[in-house]
Amino acid sequence: MTQHFNEKNFNEEVVEASNSKPVLVDFFASWCGPCQAQSPIIDELAESFKEKAIIGKLDTGASQRIAADYGVMSIPTILLFKNGKVVENLVGLQLKEILEKAVNKHL
Repeated sequence: MTQHFNEKNFNEEVVEASNSKPVLVDFFASWCGPCQAQSPIIDELAESFKEKAIIGKLDTGASQRIAADYGVMSIPTILLFKNGKVVENLVGLQLKEILEKAVNKHL
């Protein structure tokens, strides 16, 4: 199941949780066409990695401070966290295979 991150749960569910599993975060906006195309791919990843990794989304409009803290300038941006740090930074619409490879690299 795809997680939904925000300013209240981001530290606990992304930064701290990445000490045990990789956490992939899709930074998106509801008005963004490429973000809408990325969304079902993120949902598929959440299902296929449900036991191995945490996969979720963060609405940049509702959580602007977090997006700014991580230097997100374009959306969609996908950040992969491991041990509290960003280990992958992918900007723009990404193929499922690219995202799978990124997650698998950090399992």
